[in-house]
Amino acid sequence: MADRWVCFDVGETLIDETRVWSTWADLLGVPRFTFMAALGAVIARGQDHRVAFELVGRPDWTDLYTDFRAAYVGFRREDLYPDAVPSIDALKALGYRIAIVANQPAERTAELHALGIEPEVMAMSAELGAQKPATDFYVRALELMAAEPSNVAYVGDRLDNDILPSAAAGMRTVWLRRGPWGVIPTDGAPPAVLVIDSLTELVERIGECWPDHPGAP
Repeated sequence: MADRWVCFDVGETLIDETRVWSTWADLLGVPRFTFMAALGAVIARGQDHRVAFELVGRPDWTDLYTDFRAAYVGFRREDLYPDAVPSIDALKALGYRIAIVANQPAERTAELHALGIEPEVMAMSAELGAQKPATDFYVRALELMAAEPSNVAYVGDRLDNDILPSAAAGMRTVWLRRGPWGVIPTDGAPPAVLVIDSLTELVERIGECWPDHPGAP
């Protein structure tokens, strides 16, 4: 049987980004609750998340990016969703091959390794030279896995960045409904093969991504 891959997004899939947005709010001098509400409003409107900075009156936020990196430092163990590592390990035990390919700075690869996450393939958009939802991002991901699109289940929280473009690339799609992009209502039914509320559920239902061989890698 052909190899089956499970390829993960990072933000709000493996990593809880609460600290990311809280750090930005603090640097901007905006109450965290206000900034989170602005982010939710922007998502609900279907706008780019960066519009949230303009909404709170801080279009100059990019001037603070160096300060943000110093304050945030990088991924910490407490940022990991509790089901992230156990679910990856469980999928490996079932015989699935694991990849992590996401929109992130290059240094996140080393940070995830330091947190004990060891997929066969891992690369961030800054390393690939392409960002989601661009087609090139998914082409490069498939090249790294040396996989046929239909043998890859892409798991992510965003319909716009993860589900729609990975489906267009021919991958099996898994929509994880958590984080702001996962829970704020959007128009229409998601074009996902599988819709889940946790990575624990993913382990239990992964066989549904390939109904010709249910429950098997």
